[in-house]
Amino acid sequence: MSALFNFHSFLTVVLLGICTCTYLKMQFPAILEQRTGFRGFFWKAARIGERLSPWMAVGCFSMGMSILFF
Repeated sequence: MSALFNFHSFLTVVLLGICTCTYLKMQFPAILEQRTGFRGFFWKAARIGERLSPWMAVGCFSMGMSILFF
């Protein structure tokens, strides 16, 4: 089943995408300078990860626990 049709998989992909964009922005800030166009989507995901970092950490932890145990 595709990640688009399974909500649990979709949520996992979104969380991992936000965390990856945030990590890349912290390591290589020049990559995500552009705020418009296709790379602007990744800039916005990194911004969400920066501003909501405690909530993202809780979300990633709970998603990891649900994948491991359920």
